[in-house]
Amino acid sequence: MSRGVDLSVSLGQLRLQNPVMTASGTAGYGVEFANVIDLTFLGAHMTKSLAVFAYAGNPPPRLAPLVGGMLNSVGLPGPGIKAWLGTHYRPLVQSGAVFGVSIWGRTIDDYIEAATLLAQGAPEVALIELNVSCPNTEAGDRLFAHDPVSTAAIVAGCRTVMDRPLYVKLSPNTDRYLEVAGAAIEAGADGLVAINTVFGQWFDERGPALGTPRGGGLSGPQIHGIALRIVSELRQKFGTIPIVGVGGIASAGGVLRMLRAGANAIQVGTANFVDPRRSQLIIDQLRARVQTSGMASLGELVDSGFAG
Repeated sequence: MSRGVDLSVSLGQLRLQNPVMTASGTAGYGVEFANVIDLTFLGAHMTKSLAVFAYAGNPPPRLAPLVGGMLNSVGLPGPGIKAWLGTHYRPLVQSGAVFGVSIWGRTIDDYIEAATLLAQGAPEVALIELNVSCPNTEAGDRLFAHDPVSTAAIVAGCRTVMDRPLYVKLSPNTDRYLEVAGAAIEAGADGLVAINTVFGQWFDERGPALGTPRGGGLSGPQIHGIALRIVSELRQKFGTIPIVGVGGIASAGGVLRMLRAGANAIQVGTANFVDPRRSQLIIDQLRARVQTSGMASLGELVDSGFAG
């Protein structure tokens, strides 16, 4: 809802009313947040990652709050796509929100089957996020997102069954992210999401703070600078490819920095755990920043060089 100020952005052929999206894994499988925010105010709402199979996730404890961030080893629990289609999909459509679905799998075929199910059963989905980079699975550090060949195979397979925009979520835990991104684009990806969480570990008086001894994914303000650097490098390398920037964004200032780095839109993640209203508050902040600047649109503010 622009209320006289143009906050709209473009992700390829997809036009969003503002750049603020929820990050996968931080705002539920469907309309769980509708009791605290109006989902139709968002640029887009992203579901928690789903697989073709139901999965319980990792053992507790799963979260460790840190100063300036959070460590998590939730492990992608979910009901499976068929159950999601029967329970969560229709309420999302009825909400009027623009929404995307994040998918994951243990094998390349898992991704293709997930994309097939969504292509057949969820025509209202605006985009698909291929989560090839979650650090909190049995794969440990052997992620698809660390291998250009595997990532390309996932994208190419999903492309054959899915006509919705495909966005690949990249890992910051490899020095090959530019190579992986290039392979994804060549295989048919429509855009990139950067970044997923950063490998981390934390200890308390009992030992490792999480239920998985290998640690988990660090998120929040501590990784904001890492995300900005990677988004900037992706933009310089790949020109006009749509990029969704994510990592440590909790205010309008963070959005503006990410857009200046080269992102077309952003996702709010860890801040949703602190305050489930945060995404809508950030949209209000962006509107106020544009109005205060005397400019007519968010694009003009970003182009002016004022990063906030």
